Order: sequence, then structure tokens, then C-alpha cells
Amino acid sequence: MAKQIIKTPAAIGEPVIILDKINKIYGGSVTTQVLYDIDLAFKSGTFNGIIGQSGSGKSTLMNIMGTLDRPTTGTITINGRRTENMTANQLADLRNETIGFIFQFHYLLPEFTAIENVLMPYLIKYGAASREIKARAAELIDLVGLTKVKNNLATKMSGGQQQRTAIARALIMNPAIILADEPTGNLDSDTTETVYQIMRDINERFKTTFIIITHDRHIAEKTDRIIEIKDGRISLDLARR
Repeated sequence: MAKQIIKTPAAIGEPVIILDKINKIYGGSVTTQVLYDIDLAFKSGTFNGIIGQSGSGKSTLMNIMGTLDRPTTGTITINGRRTENMTANQLADLRNETIGFIFQFHYLLPEFTAIENVLMPYLIKYGAASREIKARAAELIDLVGLTKVKNNLATKMSGGQQQRTAIARALIMNPAIILADEPTGNLDSDTTETVYQIMRDINERFKTTFIIITHDRHIAEKTDRIIEIKDGRISLDLARR
């Protein structure tokens, strides 16, 4: 039987991600340091932007925040749980339950419909979807404006529709955090604005914490806090609200 999603998110305004002295070094005999002593905290319910040039370390930072990669040194606390001693399976459970991902490339499964793609993270974890979860998926499809194409295969949707499907998919597990890596990178200006408005609406409606990694300053300047990464270090941390 499919389980219900039960969460105990951080209270609004309390830290939901804390990075303490994060360093990342790649290589063995020849090493390359990508991140240097990163100290950051993101409060629950906030809407944040991280900017930086290619090679600045911002994508590495996102992968570490999303537990897709481990830091060389330093500690990460996500929704009150420290991660350094977690096994790979425990980290996978934490990701599935706490973090939703939106990527530049939507990574929809082409043989499935929009609503089936939205349900996929839940099906992977629990194997079957209850009536309530199917209703939630339908509500999310409606939220991103795709009700008319919910039964279309992923290949039968426009790029903007595919990205909006990916946003709905990221929300199906009711995550406390959404990590978005260049979510508008492949979209035209009108569709970029639509996707931004959807993310902002989700943030305001559900108090979901958003961390958007982008090279698009137009998008970054609409966030409530801008963090700039240069050469693996924080060069700017500006709260706009």
C-alpha cells in the first residue's frame, strides 16, 4: 500500500540548509580545489539566487547542497539532519523526502505522459500511488498550467511545457527545498518569465525554499537574496528583502 507523505519541515524563518566550512578538492596526486571555506545558511520559505561564471564552483555547490556529492571537509545540515555520516541509501532517502530538483534539461521519461512523469519520484520510492497522491499530481499539473496536456507524452509537449512538468515533478514529494540549476537556460524570454512566476507562486503559496543557480542576472535580481560565487568563494551575499 502506498504511504502518505508526512513531513516535519523547519519552521518558517529557521535554517533549512546550513553549510559550515565547506571545501571541495578533486584529484589525487594532482589536486584542484573548487570550493573554499563556504559558510552559508538558507532559511525556510526563502527565495534565493546563486550566480557565478562557468567554473566558479556554483554547480559543485549545488551538488553538495543536494547531497549528490560530498564535500572534502566541512559539514552540511539539511532540515535539521547532519549528513556527513549518512550512508548512500540514507542520503537517497533524504533527497527523495526533502529536496526537489529542477535542471536545465528536464530529464522527463519520453515514454510516459506528463502526469506519469510527475508521479515518478513517488512511484520509485513507494511502488504505487494512492488516490490522494494521484489527486495531488493532478493539482500540481493544474498549478503549472498543463491540465490540457496532462495525458500527452513528454515528446508531444513544447520545451516550456516540459520544464513546467519538471517543476510539478519536483513538488510531488512535498519537498522543503527546491534546488533549481539553470531552470530557464533553454527557454525563450517569455517562457522564462512564465517559469519564474510559477516558481515564485509556489514559494509564496507553499513556503517552499527555493535556491536557484543561474547565470541569468535578470532572474537572479528577482530573488530575495543574491549570492555570487567567484573562484570557489562567496564574493557577494546580498539580501534584497
